[in-house]
Amino acid sequence: MEVIHISAECYPVAKAGGLGDVVGALPKYQVALGNVAKVVMPMYRTKFLYDNDFELVHEGGQFLGAQYFNYAIIKEKTNKLGFDLYLVDINGLLDREKVYGYDDDTDRFVAFQIAVCDWLSKWEHQPDVIHCHDHHTGLVPFMLQHCFAFQRLAHIPTVFTIHNAQYQGWMGWDRVNLIPAYDNWKWGLLDWENTINPLASAVRCAWRVTTVSPSYMEELRQSANGLEALMNYERGKCAGILNGIDTEVWDPATDPMLVKNYSHKDVREGKRKNKKELCERFGLDKEKPLFVFIGRLVGEKAADILPEAIRQSIYQHHGSAQFLVLGSGDPAVETSLETLKYQFQGYVNVFIGYNETLSHLMYAGADFLLMPSRVEPCGLNQMYALRYGTVPMVRSTGGLRDTVRDFGEWQGYGIRFDNADVSDVVYSVGRALALYHDSTDLLQWMQSHMMRLDFSWNASAQAYQELYESARG
Repeated sequence: MEVIHISAECYPVAKAGGLGDVVGALPKYQVALGNVAKVVMPMYRTKFLYDNDFELVHEGGQFLGAQYFNYAIIKEKTNKLGFDLYLVDINGLLDREKVYGYDDDTDRFVAFQIAVCDWLSKWEHQPDVIHCHDHHTGLVPFMLQHCFAFQRLAHIPTVFTIHNAQYQGWMGWDRVNLIPAYDNWKWGLLDWENTINPLASAVRCAWRVTTVSPSYMEELRQSANGLEALMNYERGKCAGILNGIDTEVWDPATDPMLVKNYSHKDVREGKRKNKKELCERFGLDKEKPLFVFIGRLVGEKAADILPEAIRQSIYQHHGSAQFLVLGSGDPAVETSLETLKYQFQGYVNVFIGYNETLSHLMYAGADFLLMPSRVEPCGLNQMYALRYGTVPMVRSTGGLRDTVRDFGEWQGYGIRFDNADVSDVVYSVGRALALYHDSTDLLQWMQSHMMRLDFSWNASAQAYQELYESARG
């Protein structure tokens, strides 16, 4: 079976969040199952682009409204990612350093989708499944079925995965001319509440729809940023498939970014040495339990409650906890954290930005990972933490609920709480401190146990295989 993944991100080419991790890993596991998996994404000006060799495989042109644009498709030569990687180059639109954040993002990603559909329509053979990811590719299922230029592909099954329904790619109807000519009777498939909504269109038009965890699929029927009725109406073709992690990249036994490699057999010693390095680097105490937050400093992640939760945790637990934060986002949250860093030197430190090497060291050296997320469709950080023997402290939502069992339950290995608020976080820090100082070695058992849990892509890739077969059947 030949599967084409269309995405705005793919690690390690370009990544802004969990979407990149998923698209960088799932195709590799699909190849292991005997499939041909290919990824198509925009050609950003990233380090990966300049460090690797590419060959030109196609050139073409299409209209974006009244504006004609040329595009080129280049392919990475060596198959170094374990699957075929294709980049779409549109001069002046896609060839930028950042993935998102430009005023013309709508034009950029509509042009990207048009170029991909035009290129695929020129193939002599045809893929078996086209798998689209998030709203940046949400118009593809509609265009393949209803745009006149791409009718040759109308019979190919499309699968659409919602990684985060909070972002839907809304466009005013004044921009409808950006979409290639289509059957006007089908305009309703683009519309949701008088706006062109690419994510809603994909849910309607794709042959199958998935989310990145079973719990998130259930949650979308209750809270989907305005699409609740649609998610309930289309539930017959929807499934929640839990994401996995790339256990080759995320393996404490071989991870080159760690000071000391370790497995579940020597987890205590391995984590101790990585924690020592981390604490020395950031002026913290290696003898005290270390709580870390890794991620975007935005409302979805409940980052706005972090400063006050950290402050109250230090006061209420008499300075017995220390915190390290890695991330960027809301400037107000960044400023509050930086202020906290100077108010509580020796108890709090902050790295504003993102650093892949540091994140690996933090997963290995921390005792607890804090994830108070308001929205977490799947979450990968908690799986990375489990893989590295770090206890995840998570709000019970989405994929966090599916992957973390509270240590108060039978064979539990994490800490769960119900609300994304300061009091729940402070209370959970207290539970974590009691666990850390427990004299029965429960924490060491939990660390060894969680490291042996299987959150690889194996089971998830098989679930997608069965979904593809059902769509084709």
